[in-house]
Amino acid sequence: MGLPEVIVVLFVLIAQVLPFVLLAIIAVAAVKYLRSKPQRERERATNRSLGEVLAEERQRCGMTQEFVAQSLGVSRQAVSKWEKGASDPSTHNLLALAKLYGVDAADLLRSVAS
Repeated sequence: MGLPEVIVVLFVLIAQVLPFVLLAIIAVAAVKYLRSKPQRERERATNRSLGEVLAEERQRCGMTQEFVAQSLGVSRQAVSKWEKGASDPSTHNLLALAKLYGVDAADLLRSVAS
C-alpha cells in the first residue's frame, strides 16, 4: 500500500471516529455544566450590589422607601438612589439601615459581591 492509500485510509478512519470523539467531548462538557449548577446559583446569590441587598432587606421587612427615609431623616430619593446604586449610603446611614432592618451591618456588606 502506497502513501496516498495510507492517507486515504487515515482520513476515512478519522471521519468515522471524529463524530464519536466530538460527542464524548460534548457529553463531558454537559455533565460538568450540570454539576456546576449549585455553584452558579451560589455565585448568583452573592453577586449582588449593595443597592440590591438594601432593597431586598427593606422589602423583607415590609417597609416602604418613604418609611425608611423618615426613620433615617433622609429623603425618599436618597433611599431610592441607594437601592438603584446611583449612590452609596454614608457609614452612619448604613449602620442605621442595618439597625432598622434588624441585621448586622457586616452581614449587609458580606452579601455584596466584591
